[in-house]
Amino acid sequence: MTSRGSVVVVEDDQWLAEQYVRTLKKAGYQVRHVPHALAAIDTIDEAVPDVIVLDMLLAGTTAMALLHELKSHKDLAAIPVVLATNLADQIAFDDVSSYGVKRMLDKSTMHPEDIVAAVRSVATV
Repeated sequence: MTSRGSVVVVEDDQWLAEQYVRTLKKAGYQVRHVPHALAAIDTIDEAVPDVIVLDMLLAGTTAMALLHELKSHKDLAAIPVVLATNLADQIAFDDVSSYGVKRMLDKSTMHPEDIVAAVRSVATV
């Protein structure tokens, strides 16, 4: 199977992260998972993925801190972000779009294939 591109999943819920990784790999993506924002910046800097899937509520450093950090790096600021969160109804898309967030998914209502559709819709590869 030809690779569709690479994705870094930043998700601290291990079960959910495994679901994302399995679903995205099945769709042909190369996927790396990191459980928190501190590890994410190193992985993203090293891998320079085509898309980042990011949970909003992370243990330790928040997703907003990671988005700020990504925005401060010219080469990483252009990576599209899919925000997957239980707070989708509390976050205005306009408040996060300036940080590279291209899609927002509500974890409470999404289906496994929604993650693939979201990544596919923002990927440039």
